[in-house]
Amino acid sequence: MDITGVSAIVTGGASGIGAAAARQLAAKGAKVVVADLNAEKGQALADEIGGAFVTVDVTNTEQIKDAIAKAEELGPLRVLVNSAGIGWASRTIGRDGSYDSAFDLDAFTKVIKINLIGSFDALRLAATAMSRTEPLADGERGAIVNMASAAAFDGQIGQAAYSASKGGIVGMTLPVARDLSAVGIRVNTIAPGLIDTPIYGTGEASEAFKAKLGESVLFPKRLGDGDHIASMVVELVTNSYMNAETIRVDGGIRMPPK
Repeated sequence: MDITGVSAIVTGGASGIGAAAARQLAAKGAKVVVADLNAEKGQALADEIGGAFVTVDVTNTEQIKDAIAKAEELGPLRVLVNSAGIGWASRTIGRDGSYDSAFDLDAFTKVIKINLIGSFDALRLAATAMSRTEPLADGERGAIVNMASAAAFDGQIGQAAYSASKGGIVGMTLPVARDLSAVGIRVNTIAPGLIDTPIYGTGEASEAFKAKLGESVLFPKRLGDGDHIASMVVELVTNSYMNAETIRVDGGIRMPPK
């Protein structure tokens, strides 16, 4: 699919993997809407790539609709990248045997609402907008890329909420792709491994920690970066024969229990 002149929405697009995807899509000719809560970084990126910024909390349906409306001003909406998400680490039960020390249910719910329900809400709304566009020569109307994680398959101790949310994204990929095939919309998912994002901080201690993490990667023995994931986003968007697939981009890592 040629994305020159089409509009694309990237949730969580102000930093990390989302920002890398926004840059690479823009380099291919797309008009990108950076949908994020960080207005300062989001607007700066939008200005850099000639796109637009919209404040979006993916748990807010109306704000997602605002991003779609802005995208439709820029060109036919044919691309959605669901990159917004949060992590959370907690043991399932506490050491003292009390109910109060068990995994906080509100925290579990928050992770599911943002990572899984937020992704599906953006998907269902963007797909609705895509379905109204004129199909391309081969009947294609758009492409959606969701962001899961290697933790969907080999989550570590403490990742119950995060792994459940990402596993849900993997699980919905095929049924949604089957559903949306009727209107010419493809759906794929990326499962990144250990990616160097701002979550690890900066400085000597941070670099040492990341180097230690990288030792567990099969090859190359280092963390990946946002561009490694973004290049796969571009491939899944532009390769019209890629559909209903979940692809690990992780250097071959299989996460240990902890």
